[in-house]
Amino acid sequence: MAAPNPTDNQSRKLLGRLSLPERRFVADALRAETVGGVLLLVAAVAALIWANTPPLAESYQAVRDFHIGPASLGLDLSIQHWAADGFLAIFFFVAGIELKRELVAGDLRDPKAAALPVIAAICGMAAPAGVYALVNVFGSGSLDGWAVPTATDIAFALAVLAVIGTSLPSALRAFLLTLAVVDDLFAIVIIAVFFTSEIDFLAFGGAVVGLILFWFLLRRDVRGWYVYVPLALAIWGLMYNSGVHATIAGVAMGLMLRCTRRDGEKHSPGEHIEHLVRPVSAGLAVPLFALFAAGVSLSDESIGQVFTRPETLGVVLGLVIGKTVGIFGGTWLAARFTKAELNDDLAWPDVLAVASLAGIGFTVSLLIGELAFAGDPLLTDEVKAAVLIGSLIAAVFACVLLKLRDRKYRALTDAEERDEDHDGIPDIYEEHTPAYHLRMARIHEAKAAEHRRRAEAAAGSSIEGDRPA
Repeated sequence: MAAPNPTDNQSRKLLGRLSLPERRFVADALRAETVGGVLLLVAAVAALIWANTPPLAESYQAVRDFHIGPASLGLDLSIQHWAADGFLAIFFFVAGIELKRELVAGDLRDPKAAALPVIAAICGMAAPAGVYALVNVFGSGSLDGWAVPTATDIAFALAVLAVIGTSLPSALRAFLLTLAVVDDLFAIVIIAVFFTSEIDFLAFGGAVVGLILFWFLLRRDVRGWYVYVPLALAIWGLMYNSGVHATIAGVAMGLMLRCTRRDGEKHSPGEHIEHLVRPVSAGLAVPLFALFAAGVSLSDESIGQVFTRPETLGVVLGLVIGKTVGIFGGTWLAARFTKAELNDDLAWPDVLAVASLAGIGFTVSLLIGELAFAGDPLLTDEVKAAVLIGSLIAAVFACVLLKLRDRKYRALTDAEERDEDHDGIPDIYEEHTPAYHLRMARIHEAKAAEHRRRAEAAAGSSIEGDRPA
Protein backbone atom coordinates (compact mmCIF):
# COMPACT_ATOMS: atom_id res chain seq x y z
CA MET A 1 0.00 0.00 0.00
CA ALA A 2 1.41 3.38 -0.97
CA ALA A 3 1.90 5.77 1.89
CA PRO A 4 0.42 9.24 1.63
CA ASN A 5 2.72 12.21 1.44
CA PRO A 6 2.83 14.65 4.32
CA THR A 7 0.12 17.27 4.32
CA ASP A 8 0.76 20.70 2.93
CA ASN A 9 0.76 22.07 6.44
CA GLN A 10 3.49 19.64 7.44
CA SER A 11 5.60 20.51 4.39
CA ARG A 12 5.64 24.16 5.48
CA LYS A 13 6.92 23.21 8.91
CA LEU A 14 10.58 23.56 9.82
CA LEU A 15 11.87 20.06 10.68
CA GLY A 16 8.42 18.65 9.86
CA ARG A 17 7.49 15.03 9.36
CA LEU A 18 9.34 13.12 6.64
CA SER A 19 7.58 11.25 3.88
CA LEU A 20 7.47 7.52 4.59
CA PRO A 21 10.02 6.48 1.90
CA GLU A 22 12.44 9.17 3.08
CA ARG A 23 11.94 8.11 6.69
CA ARG A 24 12.74 4.49 5.83
CA PHE A 25 15.86 5.50 3.89
CA VAL A 26 17.06 7.71 6.76
CA ALA A 27 16.45 4.90 9.27
CA ASP A 28 18.46 2.39 7.20
CA ALA A 29 21.31 4.83 6.55
CA LEU A 30 21.56 5.90 10.17
CA ARG A 31 21.44 2.31 11.41
CA ALA A 32 24.55 1.52 9.35
CA GLU A 33 26.23 4.77 10.39
CA THR A 34 25.56 4.03 14.07
CA VAL A 35 27.26 0.63 13.87
CA GLY A 36 30.16 2.22 12.03
CA GLY A 37 30.32 4.99 14.61
CA VAL A 38 30.66 2.51 17.45
CA LEU A 39 33.52 0.79 15.60
CA LEU A 40 35.06 4.22 14.96
CA LEU A 41 34.85 5.01 18.67
CA VAL A 42 36.48 1.68 19.57
CA ALA A 43 39.28 2.28 17.03
CA ALA A 44 39.94 5.77 18.38
CA VAL A 45 40.15 4.53 21.97
CA ALA A 46 42.42 1.66 20.87
CA ALA A 47 44.71 4.13 19.07
CA LEU A 48 44.98 6.36 22.14
CA ILE A 49 45.77 3.40 24.42
CA TRP A 50 48.28 1.98 21.94
CA ALA A 51 50.04 5.32 21.45
CA ASN A 52 50.07 6.35 25.13
CA THR A 53 51.11 3.05 26.77
CA PRO A 54 54.92 3.27 27.18
CA PRO A 55 55.76 -0.36 26.28
CA LEU A 56 53.55 -0.17 23.16
CA ALA A 57 54.10 3.40 21.94
CA GLU A 58 57.17 2.58 19.84
CA SER A 59 55.37 -0.28 18.08
CA TYR A 60 52.51 2.09 17.21
CA GLN A 61 54.93 4.49 15.55
CA ALA A 62 56.70 1.64 13.77
CA VAL A 63 53.48 0.17 12.36
CA ARG A 64 52.09 3.57 11.40
CA ASP A 65 55.27 4.57 9.56
CA PHE A 66 55.88 1.19 7.88
CA HIS A 67 55.97 1.60 4.07
CA ILE A 68 54.40 -0.79 1.63
CA GLY A 69 53.33 -0.61 -2.01
CA PRO A 70 54.82 -0.50 -5.53
CA ALA A 71 57.43 2.29 -5.63
CA SER A 72 57.50 2.15 -9.44
CA LEU A 73 53.90 3.39 -9.48
CA GLY A 74 54.59 6.12 -6.93
CA LEU A 75 52.63 4.20 -4.31
CA ASP A 76 55.30 3.25 -1.76
CA LEU A 77 53.23 4.67 1.11
CA SER A 78 53.22 4.38 4.87
CA ILE A 79 50.36 2.54 6.58
CA GLN A 80 49.12 5.92 7.81
CA HIS A 81 49.04 7.27 4.25
CA TRP A 82 47.28 4.16 2.94
CA ALA A 83 44.62 4.71 5.61
CA ALA A 84 44.22 8.44 4.86
CA ASP A 85 44.56 8.43 1.09
CA GLY A 86 43.44 4.91 0.23
CA PHE A 87 40.82 3.68 2.67
CA LEU A 88 39.22 7.11 3.08
CA ALA A 89 38.59 7.14 -0.68
CA ILE A 90 36.03 4.39 0.03
CA PHE A 91 34.43 6.63 2.67
CA PHE A 92 34.24 9.52 0.22
CA PHE A 93 32.90 7.19 -2.49
CA VAL A 94 29.94 6.42 -0.22
CA ALA A 95 29.64 10.14 0.60
CA GLY A 96 29.46 10.86 -3.14
CA ILE A 97 26.62 8.35 -3.58
CA GLU A 98 24.77 9.84 -0.59
CA LEU A 99 25.14 13.32 -2.04
CA LYS A 100 23.95 12.17 -5.48
CA ARG A 101 20.92 10.49 -3.94
CA GLU A 102 20.05 13.59 -1.91
CA LEU A 103 20.32 15.73 -5.06
CA VAL A 104 18.11 13.55 -7.26
CA ALA A 105 15.76 11.76 -4.87
CA GLY A 106 16.17 13.22 -1.39
CA ASP A 107 15.58 16.50 0.42
CA LEU A 108 18.12 18.43 -1.67
CA ARG A 109 16.06 17.79 -4.81
CA ASP A 110 13.53 20.43 -3.73
CA PRO A 111 15.17 23.89 -3.46
CA LYS A 112 12.77 24.93 -0.69
CA ALA A 113 13.46 21.81 1.36
CA ALA A 114 17.19 22.04 0.63
CA ALA A 115 17.43 25.63 1.82
CA LEU A 116 17.41 24.74 5.53
CA PRO A 117 20.23 22.14 5.64
CA VAL A 118 22.31 24.06 3.08
CA ILE A 119 22.06 27.36 4.99
CA ALA A 120 22.66 25.58 8.30
CA ALA A 121 25.67 23.71 6.87
CA ILE A 122 27.21 26.86 5.34
CA CYS A 123 26.79 28.79 8.58
CA GLY A 124 28.00 25.73 10.49
CA MET A 125 31.24 25.79 8.50
CA ALA A 126 31.73 29.56 8.28
CA ALA A 127 31.32 30.17 12.02
CA PRO A 128 33.99 27.64 13.16
CA ALA A 129 36.39 28.97 10.52
CA GLY A 130 35.68 32.49 11.77
CA VAL A 131 36.22 31.49 15.41
CA TYR A 132 39.51 29.79 14.50
CA ALA A 133 40.67 32.83 12.50
CA LEU A 134 39.72 35.23 15.30
CA VAL A 135 41.64 33.24 17.94
CA ASN A 136 44.72 32.98 15.74
CA VAL A 137 44.71 36.59 14.59
CA PHE A 138 44.66 37.84 18.18
CA GLY A 139 46.96 35.04 19.37
CA SER A 140 49.48 35.43 16.53
CA GLY A 141 48.94 31.83 15.41
CA SER A 142 48.84 30.18 12.01
CA LEU A 143 45.72 30.54 9.86
CA ASP A 144 46.55 27.33 7.96
CA GLY A 145 44.18 25.27 10.10
CA TRP A 146 41.05 27.36 9.54
CA ALA A 147 39.27 24.41 7.89
CA VAL A 148 39.98 21.86 10.64
CA PRO A 149 36.92 22.59 12.84
CA THR A 150 34.48 22.93 9.93
CA ALA A 151 33.59 19.22 9.49
CA THR A 152 30.91 17.11 11.20
CA ASP A 153 31.37 13.38 11.74
CA ILE A 154 27.89 11.86 11.44
CA ALA A 155 29.07 8.35 12.39
CA PHE A 156 30.75 9.52 15.59
CA ALA A 157 27.73 11.68 16.48
CA LEU A 158 25.40 8.70 16.07
CA ALA A 159 27.75 6.51 18.09
CA VAL A 160 27.41 9.01 20.93
CA LEU A 161 23.62 8.78 20.65
CA ALA A 162 23.83 4.98 20.73
CA VAL A 163 26.10 4.98 23.79
CA ILE A 164 23.95 7.36 25.85
CA GLY A 165 20.72 5.70 24.68
CA THR A 166 19.03 8.80 23.32
CA SER A 167 16.43 8.36 20.57
CA LEU A 168 16.05 11.36 18.29
CA PRO A 169 12.81 11.86 16.31
CA SER A 170 13.21 11.10 12.60
CA ALA A 171 12.99 14.79 11.59
CA LEU A 172 16.01 15.70 13.75
CA ARG A 173 17.95 12.63 12.59
CA ALA A 174 17.21 13.46 8.95
CA PHE A 175 18.31 17.06 9.55
CA LEU A 176 21.56 15.82 11.08
CA LEU A 177 22.18 13.37 8.22
CA THR A 178 21.43 15.89 5.45
CA LEU A 179 23.50 18.50 7.25
CA ALA A 180 26.44 16.07 7.35
CA VAL A 181 26.04 15.25 3.62
CA VAL A 182 26.18 18.95 2.69
CA ASP A 183 29.03 19.37 5.16
CA ASP A 184 30.95 16.58 3.37
CA LEU A 185 30.35 18.29 0.02
CA PHE A 186 31.94 21.53 1.20
CA ALA A 187 34.76 19.61 2.91
CA ILE A 188 35.50 17.93 -0.42
CA VAL A 189 35.61 21.34 -2.12
CA ILE A 190 37.93 22.67 0.59
CA ILE A 191 40.31 19.70 0.22
CA ALA A 192 40.33 19.97 -3.58
CA VAL A 193 40.80 23.76 -3.74
CA PHE A 194 42.92 24.66 -0.72
CA PHE A 195 45.09 21.57 -0.25
CA THR A 196 46.26 21.00 -3.80
CA SER A 197 49.56 22.81 -4.34
CA GLU A 198 51.20 21.23 -7.41
CA ILE A 199 49.45 19.23 -10.13
CA ASP A 200 51.01 16.64 -12.40
CA PHE A 201 48.79 17.31 -15.40
CA LEU A 202 49.74 14.07 -17.15
CA ALA A 203 48.58 11.95 -14.20
CA PHE A 204 45.58 14.18 -13.66
CA GLY A 205 44.64 13.88 -17.33
CA GLY A 206 44.87 10.10 -17.03
CA ALA A 207 42.55 10.19 -14.01
CA VAL A 208 40.06 12.33 -15.94
CA VAL A 209 40.15 9.90 -18.90
CA GLY A 210 39.54 7.05 -16.46
CA LEU A 211 36.56 8.88 -14.95
CA ILE A 212 35.11 9.50 -18.41
CA LEU A 213 35.46 5.78 -19.19
CA PHE A 214 33.85 4.96 -15.83
CA TRP A 215 30.90 7.25 -16.68
CA PHE A 216 30.59 5.80 -20.20
CA LEU A 217 30.47 2.21 -18.94
CA LEU A 218 27.81 3.14 -16.38
CA ARG A 219 25.66 4.78 -19.05
CA ARG A 220 26.01 1.67 -21.21
CA ASP A 221 24.77 -0.42 -18.25
CA VAL A 222 27.95 -2.48 -18.28
CA ARG A 223 27.92 -4.67 -15.17
CA GLY A 224 30.56 -6.62 -13.28
CA TRP A 225 32.83 -5.77 -10.37
CA TYR A 226 35.79 -7.16 -12.35
CA VAL A 227 35.39 -4.20 -14.74
CA TYR A 228 34.88 -1.38 -12.24
CA VAL A 229 37.21 -2.35 -9.39
CA PRO A 230 40.43 -2.39 -11.51
CA LEU A 231 39.32 0.81 -13.26
CA ALA A 232 38.58 2.48 -9.90
CA LEU A 233 42.01 1.49 -8.57
CA ALA A 234 43.69 2.92 -11.69
CA ILE A 235 41.75 6.19 -11.33
CA TRP A 236 42.66 6.41 -7.65
CA GLY A 237 46.36 5.78 -8.32
CA LEU A 238 46.50 8.39 -11.08
CA MET A 239 44.65 10.93 -8.91
CA TYR A 240 47.07 10.33 -6.04
CA ASN A 241 50.10 10.83 -8.28
CA SER A 242 48.58 13.97 -9.79
CA GLY A 243 48.87 15.87 -6.51
CA VAL A 244 45.10 16.23 -6.09
CA HIS A 245 43.99 14.44 -2.93
CA ALA A 246 43.11 10.88 -3.88
CA THR A 247 39.78 10.92 -2.01
CA ILE A 248 38.46 13.24 -4.73
CA ALA A 249 38.50 10.24 -7.08
CA GLY A 250 36.14 8.38 -4.74
CA VAL A 251 33.70 11.31 -4.59
CA ALA A 252 33.73 11.73 -8.38
CA MET A 253 32.93 8.07 -9.01
CA GLY A 254 30.18 8.10 -6.38
CA LEU A 255 28.54 11.11 -8.02
CA MET A 256 28.46 9.33 -11.39
CA LEU A 257 26.28 6.45 -10.21
CA ARG A 258 22.59 6.52 -11.12
CA CYS A 259 20.46 6.95 -8.01
CA THR A 260 17.01 7.03 -9.63
CA ARG A 261 14.97 3.86 -10.16
CA ARG A 262 13.73 2.71 -13.53
CA ASP A 263 10.54 0.75 -14.05
CA GLY A 264 10.83 -2.70 -12.51
CA GLU A 265 13.86 -1.80 -10.37
CA LYS A 266 13.60 -2.33 -6.63
CA HIS A 267 16.82 -0.39 -6.06
CA SER A 268 18.82 1.96 -8.26
CA PRO A 269 22.46 1.01 -9.05
CA GLY A 270 23.64 3.71 -6.65
CA GLU A 271 21.51 2.38 -3.81
CA HIS A 272 22.60 -1.19 -4.52
CA ILE A 273 26.32 -0.37 -4.60
CA GLU A 274 26.03 1.85 -1.53
CA HIS A 275 24.38 -1.06 0.30
CA LEU A 276 27.35 -3.26 -0.64
CA VAL A 277 30.15 -0.76 0.01
CA ARG A 278 28.84 1.05 3.12
CA PRO A 279 29.75 -1.87 5.46
CA VAL A 280 33.31 -1.81 4.06
CA SER A 281 33.47 1.95 4.60
CA ALA A 282 31.91 2.01 8.08
CA GLY A 283 33.32 -1.28 9.32
CA LEU A 284 36.85 -1.21 7.87
CA ALA A 285 37.97 1.94 6.06
CA VAL A 286 37.02 4.61 8.61
CA PRO A 287 38.02 2.62 11.73
CA LEU A 288 41.42 1.88 10.16
CA PHE A 289 41.90 5.58 9.44
CA ALA A 290 40.95 6.38 13.05
CA LEU A 291 43.35 3.73 14.36
CA PHE A 292 46.32 5.35 12.62
CA ALA A 293 45.22 8.99 12.86
CA ALA A 294 43.96 9.29 16.44
CA GLY A 295 47.05 7.90 18.15
CA VAL A 296 48.42 11.14 19.60
CA SER A 297 50.17 11.83 22.87
CA LEU A 298 47.82 12.96 25.63
CA SER A 299 50.33 13.83 28.33
CA ASP A 300 49.60 16.64 30.79
CA GLU A 301 51.92 18.90 28.79
CA SER A 302 50.25 18.17 25.43
CA ILE A 303 46.75 18.64 26.89
CA GLY A 304 47.89 21.94 28.39
CA GLN A 305 49.18 23.01 24.97
CA VAL A 306 45.71 22.45 23.49
CA PHE A 307 44.29 25.25 25.63
CA THR A 308 47.25 27.63 25.39
CA ARG A 309 48.39 27.43 21.77
CA PRO A 310 46.23 29.55 19.41
CA GLU A 311 46.03 26.91 16.64
CA THR A 312 44.75 24.19 18.95
CA LEU A 313 42.55 26.50 21.03
CA GLY A 314 41.00 27.76 17.79
CA VAL A 315 40.13 24.18 16.81
CA VAL A 316 38.51 23.42 20.18
CA LEU A 317 36.49 26.65 20.27
CA GLY A 318 35.59 26.26 16.61
CA LEU A 319 34.10 22.82 17.20
CA VAL A 320 32.38 23.56 20.51
CA ILE A 321 31.21 27.15 20.01
CA GLY A 322 31.53 27.83 16.27
CA LYS A 323 29.60 24.75 15.13
CA THR A 324 26.81 25.22 17.66
CA VAL A 325 26.35 28.93 17.05
CA GLY A 326 26.70 28.57 13.27
CA ILE A 327 24.16 25.76 12.78
CA PHE A 328 21.67 27.10 15.32
CA GLY A 329 22.00 30.64 13.95
CA GLY A 330 21.71 29.44 10.33
CA THR A 331 18.56 27.44 11.15
CA TRP A 332 17.01 30.38 12.99
CA LEU A 333 17.81 32.74 10.10
CA ALA A 334 16.30 30.28 7.61
CA ALA A 335 13.12 30.16 9.69
CA ARG A 336 13.10 33.92 10.14
CA PHE A 337 13.44 34.85 6.48
CA THR A 338 11.36 32.03 4.98
CA LYS A 339 8.63 32.52 7.62
CA ALA A 340 8.61 28.78 8.24
CA GLU A 341 7.29 27.62 11.60
CA LEU A 342 9.13 25.12 13.75
CA ASN A 343 7.45 21.71 14.00
CA ASP A 344 4.85 21.82 16.80
CA ASP A 345 6.39 18.75 18.44
CA LEU A 346 9.85 20.35 18.71
CA ALA A 347 11.35 23.42 20.36
CA TRP A 348 14.38 25.57 19.62
CA PRO A 349 16.42 23.89 22.40
CA ASP A 350 16.12 20.71 20.28
CA VAL A 351 17.79 22.51 17.38
CA LEU A 352 20.49 23.75 19.77
CA ALA A 353 21.15 20.17 20.95
CA VAL A 354 21.54 18.88 17.38
CA ALA A 355 23.76 21.85 16.53
CA SER A 356 26.05 21.05 19.46
CA LEU A 357 26.07 17.38 18.43
CA ALA A 358 27.36 18.48 15.01
CA GLY A 359 30.41 19.86 16.83
CA ILE A 360 31.74 16.31 16.94
CA GLY A 361 34.32 16.54 14.19
CA PHE A 362 36.54 13.53 13.76
CA THR A 363 37.30 11.76 10.48
CA VAL A 364 37.42 14.71 8.08
CA SER A 365 38.75 17.08 10.76
CA LEU A 366 41.69 14.76 11.43
CA LEU A 367 42.30 14.44 7.69
CA ILE A 368 42.29 18.22 7.15
CA GLY A 369 44.53 18.62 10.20
CA GLU A 370 47.09 16.32 8.57
CA LEU A 371 46.88 18.24 5.29
CA ALA A 372 46.99 21.72 6.88
CA PHE A 373 50.12 21.13 8.97
CA ALA A 374 51.84 18.44 6.89
CA GLY A 375 55.26 20.10 7.36
CA ASP A 376 55.06 20.19 11.18
CA PRO A 377 54.50 16.72 12.72
CA LEU A 378 54.45 18.07 16.29
CA LEU A 379 51.77 20.67 15.53
CA THR A 380 49.84 18.06 13.53
CA ASP A 381 49.63 15.82 16.60
CA GLU A 382 48.62 18.76 18.80
CA VAL A 383 45.86 19.72 16.36
CA LYS A 384 44.65 16.12 16.33
CA ALA A 385 44.55 16.18 20.13
CA ALA A 386 42.54 19.40 19.89
CA VAL A 387 40.06 17.68 17.53
CA LEU A 388 39.64 14.83 20.01
CA ILE A 389 39.22 17.12 23.03
CA GLY A 390 36.89 19.53 21.19
CA SER A 391 34.76 16.64 19.95
CA LEU A 392 34.59 15.20 23.48
CA ILE A 393 33.46 18.53 24.95
CA ALA A 394 30.86 18.95 22.21
CA ALA A 395 29.62 15.39 22.82
CA VAL A 396 29.24 15.94 26.58
CA PHE A 397 27.42 19.25 26.05
CA ALA A 398 25.09 17.66 23.47
CA CYS A 399 24.40 14.69 25.75
CA VAL A 400 23.30 16.98 28.58
CA LEU A 401 20.92 18.90 26.30
CA LEU A 402 19.53 15.73 24.69
CA LYS A 403 18.99 13.95 28.00
CA LEU A 404 16.88 16.87 29.23
CA ARG A 405 14.42 16.16 26.40
CA ASP A 406 14.83 12.39 26.22
CA ARG A 407 11.33 11.59 27.55
CA LYS A 408 9.79 13.84 24.88
CA TYR A 409 11.95 12.26 22.15
CA ARG A 410 10.94 8.75 23.16
CA ALA A 411 7.26 9.68 23.10
CA LEU A 412 7.65 11.15 19.60
CA THR A 413 9.61 8.12 18.38
CA ASP A 414 7.01 5.71 19.77
CA ALA A 415 4.26 7.67 18.00
CA GLU A 416 6.22 7.56 14.72
CA GLU A 417 6.67 3.78 14.94
CA ARG A 418 3.20 2.76 16.21
CA ASP A 419 1.42 0.42 13.76
CA GLU A 420 -1.76 -0.81 15.47
CA ASP A 421 -3.36 -2.10 12.26
CA HIS A 422 -0.21 -4.12 11.41
CA ASP A 423 -0.10 -3.08 7.73
CA GLY A 424 3.59 -2.16 7.74
CA ILE A 425 2.92 1.60 7.62
CA PRO A 426 3.16 3.68 10.82
CA ASP A 427 -0.30 4.92 11.87
CA ILE A 428 0.84 8.54 11.94
CA TYR A 429 1.11 8.43 8.13
CA GLU A 430 -2.47 7.19 7.71
CA GLU A 431 -4.40 9.54 9.97
CA HIS A 432 -6.09 11.19 6.98
CA THR A 433 -6.87 7.92 5.20
CA PRO A 434 -10.50 6.63 5.55
CA ALA A 435 -9.42 3.01 4.96
CA TYR A 436 -7.13 3.19 8.00
CA HIS A 437 -9.96 4.29 10.30
CA LEU A 438 -12.24 1.57 8.90
CA ARG A 439 -9.54 -1.05 9.63
CA MET A 440 -9.09 0.31 13.14
CA ALA A 441 -12.89 0.26 13.67
CA ARG A 442 -12.98 -3.43 12.71
CA ILE A 443 -10.05 -4.18 15.02
CA HIS A 444 -11.70 -2.41 17.97
CA GLU A 445 -15.08 -4.01 17.22
CA ALA A 446 -13.44 -7.44 17.27
CA LYS A 447 -11.74 -6.60 20.57
CA ALA A 448 -15.04 -5.34 22.02
CA ALA A 449 -16.84 -8.54 20.97
CA GLU A 450 -14.09 -10.61 22.57
CA HIS A 451 -14.35 -8.66 25.83
CA ARG A 452 -18.15 -9.05 25.83
CA ARG A 453 -17.73 -12.82 25.36
CA ARG A 454 -15.26 -12.94 28.22
CA ALA A 455 -17.56 -10.85 30.42
CA GLU A 456 -20.47 -13.22 29.77
CA ALA A 457 -18.27 -16.23 30.49
CA ALA A 458 -17.02 -14.63 33.70
CA ALA A 459 -20.61 -13.83 34.77
CA GLY A 460 -21.71 -17.46 34.09
CA SER A 461 -18.87 -18.90 36.15
CA SER A 462 -19.71 -16.48 38.97
CA ILE A 463 -23.36 -17.68 39.08
CA GLU A 464 -22.22 -21.33 39.11
CA GLY A 465 -19.94 -20.54 42.00
CA ASP A 466 -22.76 -18.92 44.03
CA ARG A 467 -25.15 -21.94 43.81
CA PRO A 468 -25.42 -24.07 47.00
CA ALA A 469 -24.04 -27.58 46.86
